[in-house]
Amino acid sequence: MNKSLARPSTVALLLLLLFLAAPPLRAQRPTSPDAAETELALRQLGVMGSVLYVGAHPDDENTALLAYLARGRGVRTAYLSLTRGDGGQNLIGTEKGELLGLVRTQELLAARRVDGAEQFFTRAIDFGFSKSPEETFRIWGHDAVLSDVVWVIRRFRPDLIITRFPTTGEGGHGHHTASAILAVEAFDAAGDPARFPEQLKYVEVWKPKRLVWNSFNFRPGEKPKDADKLLSVDVGEYSRLLGKSYTEVAAESRTMHKSQGQGTPSRRGSALNYFAHLKGEPATKDIFDGVDLTWRRVRGGDAVGQLLAEAAQKYDAANPQASLPLLMRAYAELTRMAASKLPADEWVSEKREKLGEVIRACAGLFIEATASEPYATPGAQVKITTTLVNRSDFPLSLVDLGLIGSRPTDAGAELKNNQPVTQELTQAAPGDYSQPYWLREEPGKGLYVVNEQTLIGTPENSPPLDMYVSVATGEGGTGIAFEVPVLFRWTDRVRGDLYRPVVVVPEVAVGVEEKTLVFPDRQPKQVRVTLKSNVAAETAGTLRLKLPSGWSASPAEVPAALKGRDEEFKATFNVTPPAGAGAATLAAEFESGGKVFTRGMEEIDYPHIPRQTLFPLAEAKLVRVDLQRRGSRVGYVMGSGDEIPEALRQVGYDVQLLSDEDLANADLSRFDAVITGVRAYNTRPAIRPQQKRLLEYVERGGTLVVQYNTPDRTLEGAQPGPYPFKPTTEDRVTDEEAAVTVLAPDDPLLNAPNKITPADFDGWVQERGLYFAHEWDARYTPLFASHDPGEQDLKGSTLVARVGRGTYVFTALSFFRQLPAGVPGAYRLFVNMISAGKK
Repeated sequence: MNKSLARPSTVALLLLLLFLAAPPLRAQRPTSPDAAETELALRQLGVMGSVLYVGAHPDDENTALLAYLARGRGVRTAYLSLTRGDGGQNLIGTEKGELLGLVRTQELLAARRVDGAEQFFTRAIDFGFSKSPEETFRIWGHDAVLSDVVWVIRRFRPDLIITRFPTTGEGGHGHHTASAILAVEAFDAAGDPARFPEQLKYVEVWKPKRLVWNSFNFRPGEKPKDADKLLSVDVGEYSRLLGKSYTEVAAESRTMHKSQGQGTPSRRGSALNYFAHLKGEPATKDIFDGVDLTWRRVRGGDAVGQLLAEAAQKYDAANPQASLPLLMRAYAELTRMAASKLPADEWVSEKREKLGEVIRACAGLFIEATASEPYATPGAQVKITTTLVNRSDFPLSLVDLGLIGSRPTDAGAELKNNQPVTQELTQAAPGDYSQPYWLREEPGKGLYVVNEQTLIGTPENSPPLDMYVSVATGEGGTGIAFEVPVLFRWTDRVRGDLYRPVVVVPEVAVGVEEKTLVFPDRQPKQVRVTLKSNVAAETAGTLRLKLPSGWSASPAEVPAALKGRDEEFKATFNVTPPAGAGAATLAAEFESGGKVFTRGMEEIDYPHIPRQTLFPLAEAKLVRVDLQRRGSRVGYVMGSGDEIPEALRQVGYDVQLLSDEDLANADLSRFDAVITGVRAYNTRPAIRPQQKRLLEYVERGGTLVVQYNTPDRTLEGAQPGPYPFKPTTEDRVTDEEAAVTVLAPDDPLLNAPNKITPADFDGWVQERGLYFAHEWDARYTPLFASHDPGEQDLKGSTLVARVGRGTYVFTALSFFRQLPAGVPGAYRLFVNMISAGKK
């Protein structure tokens, strides 16, 4: 092949522009847009506006509006979620905290792939429900999160900012109100060079045209107040290219929030959205009043705009390749504009990247880069196979390819119509593990630690192995650089072709099976540690436990050998606690050849999101607690998913998970207590028909403990107790340090087998509880009172009733968080509930 095609200066420019474009493509399976999707993308190339939508959590976003803006109006649209949803509940699994945040991050990205918007985050942690923005800012750190919002605005450069919530508090959550307050403050701060000047090393100040609130009425089905005075758009419009309305797209997008149970029915017909002016230039007819949505806003952009308009007008869905000559001329013009003004204008680099994808679609150009293995260790050589297929008659040639950041490899191959071209190369993997960037450092209570400014805001890591592939048109023609993530591909006999990101992993992963160990006495407990090799060579060394003073392990260390990749070595240590109550951290490490390995591997795999891999420290929490218990056998009705059964096994209970058949037919009298898990009445329809049977079990002397349920439509008509009580979403205590008053100090449940005092509420995590009973029958005894700052006492967190010879307990205290976290007082109280009525 003629070497002039490579033109090193041109290739360097292409790569520079690739990096200047906003967030890179992420690791996902290769896609081939159909003709209608290609036409829609082509039309969007002629629209220059941008919108940033601001909310607090995954699922706060108005997906109908995002779909309308991105796919209907064609403007560049993004959603800024201040948090990753780490503090919520999980309807599909047991992930909590950081792991749940990882799931919800990917659910947001899946939603954006449907509605066409982009995604940003701040470093703020979802620490659970907050009742005021003041509390939210106290925990997050107002200025830190404000700086992140300003950074995203300066980086994304929106013409219009839209808030999901008002600043006045009607959003019902401190995070919601805080998101609106920060958007208002950031609107001005982003344009002020005196605010967060350290960012100006990477970005320039930016002043959006206006800020509006996506107004809504807090009574479903009603228009906002003064709707006739507000701007409105109809997000229910029908798209003939998509074959559906934007509200139908929105339903598909929102349904991606599966961990929150956000499956949404499709809606058809007119759907007006309203907008209240907050800052900037007021609009009178349209939210984009005064915003130039054409190529005239870019110096020298008229020629590009004309070429793109002509290409869109002449586009033939039956022959997309006919558009390529015009599109290549536009691409060449954008390359010339970028070369004449570096760093490149943001619109030039952004549209140039999108135009490259449209060209790729019109040519039917398939590009795939796959690795031979799903894992690579730091610095290891990775065999990468790149396959290209030009499914058009348009003359294209492969120029070169390589990992981004490495020297290119000349490829020199003509891409003939429908003839696959394959290139193989071997490259070294990066030196760092593929840990999500916001989890690399120990987080604070309200903020993740991110040390690289340019990572802030991005939804996830760039792929650890990221290829660029340079293609040119004809002899010495225009060159295009595509970014292609390296994936691992395999075939499932049921699901067909599957892809997953390639990840960089430790040579040896160290995993402690028990995350929390609770010692009710001085008897030793077993700690199981597993080593797994991720290299082909044999690895030998020493596995040891590191313990603080007063704790001991037998043996203290063991020799370990791993013969090759995927080989595992398992060891069991007996850990003995000290005499007195207290908590400590156990750490496992494997030393081999002068290297010390201290991290394990954990994977999260759900069908609706890409597989996620993270590398937690090989640690376990150790808790020595003064604990007595009565009874030994527990039947557990799992709800949406929690880790309480394993927590109870830690302190000696024999726990059996009860199936629907067990609820109907098993002999419940063999259990000292039956417990319904978190949201069991919401997620297990089989409970309702057996409610009478459960209460008969109580009357005959059993103990039934019912944990919180969400008071939504799935609970309508259900009565989980022997006597009426009514839970509500409003009654909750979010301050985990809120004082707790014991209302019935003489109640047997609070005195045996453990004496419960306010000290048992020390050290709780995230919250006291949620969805308390608001009203209840007089035959219940409330045990505790507590409240958040500035509020009245709430007394419905825990109710107890004696029914026949047994005991019924309703509790909305967050034991599903406290027990896995090893909170001593929570164990003592929960064991008392199980032991109620036992001698």
